[in-house]
Amino acid sequence: MNECDMACDILRKTKDGDDLSPEHLWLVENAVNGFLNEKGQEKFRELFAEVSSGKYQKPYLHGIEFLTINHEGFVHWRGKHVEHFDISFAFSEKGREAALELARRCRYLEQKEIEVNVTNVVWRWKKFQ
Repeated sequence: MNECDMACDILRKTKDGDDLSPEHLWLVENAVNGFLNEKGQEKFRELFAEVSSGKYQKPYLHGIEFLTINHEGFVHWRGKHVEHFDISFAFSEKGREAALELARRCRYLEQKEIEVNVTNVVWRWKKFQ
C-alpha cells in the first residue's frame, strides 16, 4: 500500500482527520505531499498501524493528562471545551506553560466538585480561588 492509500485509510478511520491530533494531521498531509524524511515515514507508518488497529488515541497536549487540542485550537479537558489557543502558540514553550496552568485550574475545580468548562476555567476563575 502506498502512502496516499495509507493516508486515505487513516482519514476514513478518523472522521476525515477530525479525530487526529494537529501534529498527526500534519504528518498525514506531509506524507501525501512527499515531504517526509526517513524518520517521518517511520512515524507515518506507526500512525497508520495504530489507526488501522483501532487503538489510536489522540495524544495529550504537551503530555498533560486529559488535555487535548483540536485542529481549530479548541482545548479540551476530558472532552469538554475549556480554552482556545492559536495552534502555533499551543505547541510553543509559552503554550506549554499556559497548558500546565490550565490543567492546574481544571484539577482544582474537579477537587471542589465545580463543573469544568470554559466559563469556569477561564472567565470565572478568580471567583473560585
